[in-house]
Amino acid sequence: QVQLVESGGGSVQPGGSLRLSCAVSGYTVSGNCMGWFRQAPGTEREGVALAFTNGVRVYNPRVKGRFNISRDNAENKVYLQMNFLRAEDSGMYYCGSRPGSCHGLDPKYAQYWGQGTQVTVSS
Repeated sequence: QVQLVESGGGSVQPGGSLRLSCAVSGYTVSGNCMGWFRQAPGTEREGVALAFTNGVRVYNPRVKGRFNISRDNAENKVYLQMNFLRAEDSGMYYCGSRPGSCHGLDPKYAQYWGQGTQVTVSS
């Protein structure tokens, strides 16, 4: 079965950087839609970034220009490089995926989920 395992979360000061990793088993990151999502306490889960199979990447406007999603096909991993972090970026970050093409940043389109990794941005 498909399994996603996130790592790389932690605490960082505003303006800092973190890189999240998602190790995937059960199918290839290259052939399927891969994404990152986040959820802060008391809020709904939201899409952060998507990597389409054709190389297109889509970002939530709130992170565009600061975050970068990438794939390592050889390692079968997906990464989220987060720069210039802000307090409002804090939350649980989830790796999500759907077989085949991406449909959009809405979390309802993801079929598989990891367990999440916590990101806290605070001074």
